[in-house]
Amino acid sequence: MQTDQLNRAFAALADPTRRAILGRLASGEATVNELAEPFQLTQPAISKHIKVLEQAGLVSRSRSAQTRPCKLETARLKDVSDWLDTYRGMWEARFDRLGDYLNKEGNKP
Repeated sequence: MQTDQLNRAFAALADPTRRAILGRLASGEATVNELAEPFQLTQPAISKHIKVLEQAGLVSRSRSAQTRPCKLETARLKDVSDWLDTYRGMWEARFDRLGDYLNKEGNKP
C-alpha cells in the first residue's frame, strides 16, 4: 500500500463516526439516509464522512435507481491490517520480554 493511501486510510479511521459507519457497512450496503439514522448528524454531515471514507478507498458508492448505496471496501481494510501485522510481531516480542522480566523480578526474594 502506498504511503499516501495508508495516510488517508488512517486519517479516515481516526474519526469515531467514520469507524461506526464502517461497522454498519460490515453488515451490508446502506444508503446515506440509513447510515445517518443512528447519529445526531444531518445527512450532509454524514455525506462528508462518507466522502472521506471514499477518498481513503474504504467505501464505494454505486447507483441503484434513485439511490446510491454505500459499500465497504474490504480490500483496503486488509491493506491496513497487513501493514499493522508487520509491527505486531515486534510488539508481541517486546511484551513477551516484559512478561519474562516481570516474572523474574516477582520471583526474587
